[in-house]
Amino acid sequence: MSVFASLVERLADLLQPLFGVSAAAAAIVLFTALVRLLVHPLSRAAARGQKARTALQPRIAELRRRHGRDPEKLRRAVLELHAREKVSPLAGCLPSLIQLPAFFLLYHLFSSGTIGGRANELLDHRLFAAPLGGRWTDALGDGGVFGAAGLVYAGLFAVVAVVAWFGYRLTRKATAAQPVAGDGEQVPGLAAMTRVLPFMSFFTLVTVAVVPLAAALYMVTSTTWSVAERAVLYR
Repeated sequence: MSVFASLVERLADLLQPLFGVSAAAAAIVLFTALVRLLVHPLSRAAARGQKARTALQPRIAELRRRHGRDPEKLRRAVLELHAREKVSPLAGCLPSLIQLPAFFLLYHLFSSGTIGGRANELLDHRLFAAPLGGRWTDALGDGGVFGAAGLVYAGLFAVVAVVAWFGYRLTRKATAAQPVAGDGEQVPGLAAMTRVLPFMSFFTLVTVAVVPLAAALYMVTSTTWSVAERAVLYR
């Protein structure tokens, strides 16, 4: 973790002339953008995979009609179809899974009082008036919702709400475009997902409220990138 801390500190030093006291916060945003840029080829592959899976839905619906009474035979038939068409049902999960280590590194980095046996100086850095190692509950206890730190979180919540709304609209559009089976019902198994999935965009609000501000910045930046990326790749 000390190597990662040194990387954040070096980025903060480079950005300090431009961002002053918020240089470490800017370094986290830049680090997140670099991570998302590295993951972008996987996101493009996931988008192609999603389009391929959507194109396969009518054929999967036909398999369900033919083998609906034999779940094991249906499972094998669907797996064979995916293998034959070279479509992986799990490809869309890879970009999110690969980002998890970076998020947890930031979480632990800004939750630890010491790094390598010395005081964690990164905890002294701030985003405007809010310490990067603090949480929303800390801001509420130090000035309340309209205190200096509370207003920083209010701004973050506003950004997340706007981004989540756009993500909600994109997901609703994607799920509405799912093919339907020949009897007019949506392809089995998608109904519950269609109702719940659009609201997952708003889960970031909960995350921002409970994790250290540094990790919250990572989430906000990554989520904003994701929505913009989806708007481009799935248009």
